[in-house]
Amino acid sequence: MMRGSNTVIGAVNFVTFLISIPILASGIWLSARANSTDCLRFLQWPIIVIAVSIMVISLMGFAGACYRLAWLLQLYLFAMFLVVAALLGFIVFAFAVTDRGQGQVVLNRAFLEYQLSDYSGWLKDRVSDPGYWAKISACLRDDHACYKMPRYTRDPVTGVLVPESPDMFYRRNLSPIESGCCKPPTSCGFTYVNETFWIAGAGMTVNDMDCTRWSNNQQSLCLQCDSCKAGVLASLKHSWRKVSVINIVMLILLVIIYVIGCAAFRNAKRMHNGESFGENRMTKSRPSRMHF
Repeated sequence: MMRGSNTVIGAVNFVTFLISIPILASGIWLSARANSTDCLRFLQWPIIVIAVSIMVISLMGFAGACYRLAWLLQLYLFAMFLVVAALLGFIVFAFAVTDRGQGQVVLNRAFLEYQLSDYSGWLKDRVSDPGYWAKISACLRDDHACYKMPRYTRDPVTGVLVPESPDMFYRRNLSPIESGCCKPPTSCGFTYVNETFWIAGAGMTVNDMDCTRWSNNQQSLCLQCDSCKAGVLASLKHSWRKVSVINIVMLILLVIIYVIGCAAFRNAKRMHNGESFGENRMTKSRPSRMHF
């Protein structure tokens, strides 16, 4: 029975090790997203740390089961409890900081517009911080986040490639980064020349400060606009929600495996003490007849 309980614990830890792989993959996916769009490289680290911790703890539990080290198994169960609590805390935190904010539908536009005022909380304050936004905008510029915006069509008369028409552009489904950072807000009423070049109307007065922040300089565009910050927040929300769904599934499996591991360890400890499962622990050979 002792060997059987250790086998169960070993199998449980092997499954736990496998569960850590998709968690680690989600952290790496966030890292890839950060490098190409969000440029917020701090976001993937909690997930990666949790995944690596699960891997190490699983190996520790597996070693404890193979070598029948009760103290190592106890340490494993305690560490696994902390990891489950940390993963739960991260999931709650991720949903809390991405609770508010979404793109706004604009008439005759397929893409959404993004406004910073729609967002609130810790993540908005983090992204809006001038020092931190300087790093994010520089990262977006270095990663050429807007370079894939231009599209060309062939003129049916001349056969020459020309920029797509305004109507074609307005029917495109832009990403939050492209909509918020690579073009001026629709409310500015600028005249379309191409995807990243717009002309302001003469004498136009608009209350939106992003209209004055827009620049046709391809290194600037709307990277200093509030709409760009809102686009980054929308992209983060979308990425975090995807990862959180994966983590919720993994959390449920980890809790089930943790309960199984606790039961197996308790049974193994009982066998180590010389007790058979379900045995009465009464020590008196002739118990008293008095009952209460």
